[in-house]
Amino acid sequence: MSFLSITSAMVLILMTLIPFSIRRDWWIRAMDFPSLQIITLSIIWLLFWLGGSANTGPFAIGLAMAVFCVLMYQCWLIYPYTELHAQEVNSYLPEIDGETQSLKIVCCNVLMSNRDSTRLLFLIKQQQPDVFISLESDLWWEQQFDELADYPYALKCPLDNLYGMHVYSRYPLTDTDIQYDIEQDKPSMNARIEVDPETFVYLYVVHPAPPAPNENAASTERDVELLKLAELVADRNDRVIVAGDLNDVAWSATTRLFRQISGLLDPRIGRGLFNTFNAFHWFARWPLDHVFLSNHFKIRGVQRLPAMGSDHFPLMIELAIMQSTADESIVSDSPADKARLDSIQTSSVSQELSD
Repeated sequence: MSFLSITSAMVLILMTLIPFSIRRDWWIRAMDFPSLQIITLSIIWLLFWLGGSANTGPFAIGLAMAVFCVLMYQCWLIYPYTELHAQEVNSYLPEIDGETQSLKIVCCNVLMSNRDSTRLLFLIKQQQPDVFISLESDLWWEQQFDELADYPYALKCPLDNLYGMHVYSRYPLTDTDIQYDIEQDKPSMNARIEVDPETFVYLYVVHPAPPAPNENAASTERDVELLKLAELVADRNDRVIVAGDLNDVAWSATTRLFRQISGLLDPRIGRGLFNTFNAFHWFARWPLDHVFLSNHFKIRGVQRLPAMGSDHFPLMIELAIMQSTADESIVSDSPADKARLDSIQTSSVSQELSD
């Protein structure tokens, strides 16, 4: 086998093994992201191996088996986010579910340096969401959103550090709060949406910093924020929506632990990945923008909207609000994977942050 074949196989193997570490260094947690890319490269590697006449012998066959295991494992991670898997949040069927209230949400990381608001405002006016959530929005973006005359209720936190956020709503927003629980310059929001006098939805908006060399050297702050929020909403029996740019992929151990603790459901399971980042690079995309739901909803539709000048695509979801909890199918992790999730405990991550 050539040096290139051996080296590329070892890279694929290492990229798959590194995320099993419980360390939160940015370069380790970054390996959670490129599962689709690893799948593609593994398939290409195996095709070249099958077509090579000199790729025989115990070492070559063993390396090929290792790459095949990499492919199977990465496919297992991605499989729930394909239409082959059962849906975790059921689709709304009017002939069965009858008439229900709906709630349409558009969530978009606008990219603070993006100064073209025309396309996003057009999308909002075209899609007519009930609630619009913006992330990375500064005062300039807030001024552009003044055009949204159909949204009389708003929660605003303009910042020029890439972590501003805004919520605009057709429905009244009550019990609003802007918090800086983990980092003093990175807010989170929560509000109660009064769909009608007897129907309330509790919305939580988050945008933790990513583990990256120019942000946080480790994923600790992100993980603490997500897991504390998970514990907060786990105690609620209300209709709950968590939305935002989590700077994490749906299949990472942290996000799966967030779902396990919170009890919230992922509407993409059984429907698709809906990769929202990076809008500029088709070969490096993954789902960073999330909407998680309590089991009080069914799905009318989920859609990734067209690019609007940001490095994120907007994500739109339309929900049917059920009067009682809806049935859902739960994705169960293997015993080994559950042990991996259990190793990431909220208390230990919080202790690391305090240290």
